[in-house]
Amino acid sequence: MVDRLAAQIIKFRWLIIIASLAIVFFIASGASNIGFSSNYRVFFSEDNEQLVAFETLQNTYSKSDNIFVVLAPKDGEVFTVPTLNAVKDLTDRAWQLPYSTRVDSITNFQYTKAEEDDLLVNDLVEFPDEADLDEIKRIALSEPLLESRLISKQAHVTAVNTTVQLPQLTEQEIPELVAQARVMIAQFEEDYPHLDVYITGSVMLGNAFSESAQDDLANLFPVMFVIIIFTLLLLLRSFTGTAVTLVVIIMSIVSAMGMFGWLGWTLTGPSTSAPTVIMTMAVADCVHILVTFLFNMRHGMLKAEAMQEAIRINFQPVFITSITTVVGFMTLNFSEVPPFRDLGNTVAMGVVAAFFLSVFLLPALVMVLPVKEKKQADKAHKGLDAIANFVINKRRQILIGTGLVTIAIFSAIPLNMINDDFVGYFKQSVEFRKDTDFTAENLSGIYTIEYSLVAGESGEISNPKFLQQVEAFSQWLEAREEVVHVDTITEIFKRLNKNMHADDESYFRLPESQDLAAQYLLLYEMSLPYGLDLNNQLNVDKSSIKLTVVLNNIPSYKTLALEKDIAEWLETNTDITEFYAASPNIMFSHIGERNVMSMVSGVSYALILICIIMVIVLRSVKLGLVSLIPNLIPIGAAFGLWGIFNGNVGISVGTATGMVLGIVVDDTVHFLSKYRRARREKGYTSEQAVQYAFATVGTALWVTTFVLVAGFMVLALSNFNMNAHMGIFTATTITLALIFDFIALPAILLKLEEKTAGKQGTENILTSTPN
Repeated sequence: MVDRLAAQIIKFRWLIIIASLAIVFFIASGASNIGFSSNYRVFFSEDNEQLVAFETLQNTYSKSDNIFVVLAPKDGEVFTVPTLNAVKDLTDRAWQLPYSTRVDSITNFQYTKAEEDDLLVNDLVEFPDEADLDEIKRIALSEPLLESRLISKQAHVTAVNTTVQLPQLTEQEIPELVAQARVMIAQFEEDYPHLDVYITGSVMLGNAFSESAQDDLANLFPVMFVIIIFTLLLLLRSFTGTAVTLVVIIMSIVSAMGMFGWLGWTLTGPSTSAPTVIMTMAVADCVHILVTFLFNMRHGMLKAEAMQEAIRINFQPVFITSITTVVGFMTLNFSEVPPFRDLGNTVAMGVVAAFFLSVFLLPALVMVLPVKEKKQADKAHKGLDAIANFVINKRRQILIGTGLVTIAIFSAIPLNMINDDFVGYFKQSVEFRKDTDFTAENLSGIYTIEYSLVAGESGEISNPKFLQQVEAFSQWLEAREEVVHVDTITEIFKRLNKNMHADDESYFRLPESQDLAAQYLLLYEMSLPYGLDLNNQLNVDKSSIKLTVVLNNIPSYKTLALEKDIAEWLETNTDITEFYAASPNIMFSHIGERNVMSMVSGVSYALILICIIMVIVLRSVKLGLVSLIPNLIPIGAAFGLWGIFNGNVGISVGTATGMVLGIVVDDTVHFLSKYRRARREKGYTSEQAVQYAFATVGTALWVTTFVLVAGFMVLALSNFNMNAHMGIFTATTITLALIFDFIALPAILLKLEEKTAGKQGTENILTSTPN
């Protein structure tokens, strides 16, 4: 059947070329619908528990999406007239940004004081004057709502926080807002050269995802393209072979991205790596067919005969490897992170396209293009022959050595821990990362947990018992080493109580009467200017409050542990029964852990399916099970090495496991198919079959491995660490898989042959078929 198919491909080559171009052109037209997402919420499903809680929090209180601008005077002192004037000016400018609903700074902080029987509420800094600087500094540094939030303890940096309410109608809202913010900051820096300016916040986080994605497409794809061209020219030694491979690569990519567009998906950080991954996967199919074709021509076959034989020999293994690769990438649908599902589905579509184009279009193109290959002795296999002979002669030592090394590396797997850091998703060269790191080191933690605490019925937040419990909760939090700052409404109640008692410091405590507390709060709210109300801390009917916990830069597993401790403390020490936690930090911490658990299920299903496929293809249950050894050990070894050199298993590494499983199976399939062909069709001994497998598929395996490793290592150059870590982990696993397939797999096969021969005589597991 395959012989007939190969003959038809060669016969109708022009029809295949025209039809392929037409179909791919139509599919590729969908790419015009592709856009970029700048919203970090795309990393979560709509029904994600933490996202739902976060959206509920945002709808209950004011939105917390923000642009956080940090100002660092070059003289190291915030409380000078020029710097305070600059802060005041930036505060005014920030109000002009699109979607801004609130701007907070030390200059417009609503400072309260008593004047006879009146409560005065004014900006802390109205008109900076040298005579007032010491008093302003004293107030700011003693105010819990400012210190370590908008002003550093050393008074060497300060910040202006702009809260925005995005309509979330188009994907362009964040890029346009960031563009205007950068224009504003550029002009501000010109006007105030004595200040260093750093910009961070959740809006900048979302924009960093989008910019990193676009940078990867613009920078990494061309690098990989050049690497592939030089690699193919060097290793295939054929201009025609290189040219047709590039055609297949490009058409596979545009087909997949066209379908991406037709399906209405948007590009995110992880999914932008799809073209680079598809490029490497498409090369593998092409190389296997071309290496066999060129091998045949160099050994005297005519062009048509050589291509027909190449299709016959490679159709089944290429088909099987395409299936296993698709299965591997489809496991990404088990991921808790939608962008990784998009990546898996997109690459799977690209792999399917690459299979059809490799089997149909590539041979057709080769047949119409000139191929000049002279009959010659094959010098390229000397090194592979040496490896084959080494394995044959040292099989026992290899098995013992491989076992010992495997045990040693596997022992490092427990060094890994689940940890996701959404700021750490970006390399330190990224502007957002640099500015955010500066903020964390000099002003305040960038990780928060926001709690909604329900007091009861309307107006119950003024209940002294509730306020006392919130105060105790705040004090317990501030004593934790993970906590930098706690922002709570109780500080305002204490300050108002002091103000209403003639600013007597002894009254800096919570009001003892609910009615009195409610009156203080009402009086205070009526005095607040537009945009600086308490809706960011209180709900509309004053039945619940929002308490914000600012954290140090701690691993995600510590964040989850803290969340658990907080829940237990509230249940044990308060009457507050209704509460929930929400924040981007909580969302990313939970999804990292849940993603690993989901991928374990996905990989398990993929493993079972791949095992069944291998059993069917190899026609042996025993050999099908044995074939999983060279596929699982490299993955385990990669985790061991990851534990030694990194140790943080985030979303990307956890997700890559299923993807890698589908890739590393490919080498095993090709090697075993050639080995089995030598035993069944040619009647070779097991030693001769090993040599035959190395001779026929060895070159293709190390060429495709080189290209795959190069492709995924190009991802390591990404400024987006999700892609970089996925690339490094995958490249490491593929390298280990080739080493295992070249060294350990033949030794295992030879050892199995020895045992089988001893039990069954001349019959062996490779030539026998199940009844």
